[in-house]
Amino acid sequence: MEFYATLGDPCAKREVLEKLFRAGMTGIRVNLSHTSLAKCAPILEELYWPAARAAGRPDAHLILDLQGPELRVGELPRTLPLREGDELLLGDGGVPIPQGILQTARRGQQISIDDGALLLDVKRASPTVLLCRVVRGGPLLSRKSLSLLGAEIDTPPLTSDDVENLSRARSCGVTHILQPFVRNRQDIDVLRDTLAVLGLGRLQIIAKIENSQGCSHLDEIIGAADQICIARGDLGNTMPLWKLPGIQKDIASRCRAAGREFCLVTQLLWSMEQRPVPTRAEVSDIYNGVLDGASSLMLTGETAAGKWPVQAMEYLVRTANEALNAI
Repeated sequence: MEFYATLGDPCAKREVLEKLFRAGMTGIRVNLSHTSLAKCAPILEELYWPAARAAGRPDAHLILDLQGPELRVGELPRTLPLREGDELLLGDGGVPIPQGILQTARRGQQISIDDGALLLDVKRASPTVLLCRVVRGGPLLSRKSLSLLGAEIDTPPLTSDDVENLSRARSCGVTHILQPFVRNRQDIDVLRDTLAVLGLGRLQIIAKIENSQGCSHLDEIIGAADQICIARGDLGNTMPLWKLPGIQKDIASRCRAAGREFCLVTQLLWSMEQRPVPTRAEVSDIYNGVLDGASSLMLTGETAAGKWPVQAMEYLVRTANEALNAI
């Protein structure tokens, strides 16, 4: 079974990476929504691969999570504290957001930010600006995920930044590509063609299921991808949260039936960003995910921004191994 961390400041240290490997980590994810492969290359060359060799894992995985058609808040000069009932301007003269949201949003729709941590009601809409009311407040930071609930935004499967990052993949030792917001087989075909042109046809494509289109075209995506990733963060933004466990179970079942490996990600040990011990619900979630057939588990904020990255990996691996022993 594979156990992945996400690269970030807490684990961008040689000694921490070695500890993560010795705890059971088998690879690391680079989230290109917040950085570039060029910026990460020194860390990978000077820290990650030496730590992998020192820990006896020269075959470790390196996973690129592309930007793809994901929608995000633009750059902000500072963190914006949002309070329930506040009004917020998006677009011209306000918080920068993608043009596709501005052109699609209508009065009465809701906008989810940062995997649902923040929620806005659209009060007035025009092609250049949205006036919103804060329904669920908190700190608003740059580059946080953005979703117009109940709507699909037409965007290309790969960005120019994606292609630039992929052009550096060979020199950095990349082994897998996480393709975000896969909507259908055509999205995967575009990525495969791009990899072939770059001489990267050997790389494994992991298709992230995180929108309603991906769920609707799941069988063709399962057939086209090398692996599936059940990406519960943005997937949970497309539906009432109480429906998410059933969708997760359905995706897992269909992957098993097709003989396709799948990865489970998002908030596996979310509380361990701040606490050294997980909740009972979190370890139960991991245990059941393994029983459902997950071939890999991935930590995100727990290692990219959390205070306890090594401990989080230890709990992840030990809980998963308990489940494997029960199968």
